[in-house]
Amino acid sequence: MKSATEKASPTAVPLAQFTGYFLWLGTVGFGGPIALAGRMQQDLVDGRGWVSREDYVEGLALAQLAPGPLAAQLAMYLGYVRAGVLGATLVGAAFILPSFLMVLALSAAYVRYGGLSWMQAVFYGIGAAVIGIIARSAHKLTKLTLRKEPLLWGIFVVLAVSTAWTSREIIWLVVAGGVINLAVKAIPRRKPALAGFVLPLGLALPASGPVLQIFLFFAKAGLFVFGSGLAIVPFLYGGVVEGHHWLNDRQFVDAVAVAMITPGPVVITVAFIGYVVAGVTGATAAALGVFLPVYLMVVLLAPSYKRWAKNPQLKAFVRGVTAAATGAIAGSVIVLARRSIYDWPTALIALITLAVLFKWKAPEPLVIAVAAMAGLVLRGHILWLGHGSPLYRY
Repeated sequence: MKSATEKASPTAVPLAQFTGYFLWLGTVGFGGPIALAGRMQQDLVDGRGWVSREDYVEGLALAQLAPGPLAAQLAMYLGYVRAGVLGATLVGAAFILPSFLMVLALSAAYVRYGGLSWMQAVFYGIGAAVIGIIARSAHKLTKLTLRKEPLLWGIFVVLAVSTAWTSREIIWLVVAGGVINLAVKAIPRRKPALAGFVLPLGLALPASGPVLQIFLFFAKAGLFVFGSGLAIVPFLYGGVVEGHHWLNDRQFVDAVAVAMITPGPVVITVAFIGYVVAGVTGATAAALGVFLPVYLMVVLLAPSYKRWAKNPQLKAFVRGVTAAATGAIAGSVIVLARRSIYDWPTALIALITLAVLFKWKAPEPLVIAVAAMAGLVLRGHILWLGHGSPLYRY
């Protein structure tokens, strides 16, 4: 009979085979960061035994503590455990590449055919459904991160209201959420190393030049994603639509929709934005920018991770930032709804989407597909009525 130590030892597999799993997961993995993380545990820990439970749990904790989309960071950490920097690099690239290529194809079709009635009709339905999906995700994150802690709820409400009111994610308020929770819950004996390094760096990065500007903007964005990739949405809206004017309101909602209908990390939506602004080069710069902080967090912090992972000050700071980010997501629901829900059919699609997700937990790609069909049906009916219909505008 095997001992507990032997049971915990992972099965040795070639790096190519290990990397191939993440290429497959990036191709078929839908459902958001929690679902993807759960799939990794089911397949790699419980099923194939390629990763020890201890390594998985430590990687999941790192992904929750450090900035960056959770699923991508967990994948890179497991790659690092398997083969150091090379493993993190190969696994990260394999996990992100399939969804990046899919988004490139969708972006090219969108830019080329976006003016055609059939594509407008598709995104008419999808844009409304996205509001329901984000609202459901905000609810799930609220239950997961805030629990019954009044201080975290207060931070959440402040960010939700400020984001809905200003249509921007106010970064200093997000940082303040972490500092306030840190001060109240765990007054530090020394400064948390991660927060002291990451946040000033993100605020200080310059942004000039076309493609370089895209790269640096999305690198900043990557520094403020905690847990769910949807946390990047309010930050992006403020910069992409309100700040740089790279996209209009309708295009931004379509960008979020593209992320919903492709597998892999939700933050791959940045590739769509980059493509609309500067083609394939812009898409590549945006994707590299948003995932660079994730990659650096892994390769720089993983070697010393066990020393600082249980630091109570760091945990308190991250919990405050996460509560703030969750509030910003909730506020962004209102911001995006004002742009996507402007008549009774779009309101109905959003409400039905929300109801379906709450009651049956239907897969999001399926919901998006049904919404797209509804858009085609509605727009077809509208076009038959003629230009005088109030639904004709897109």
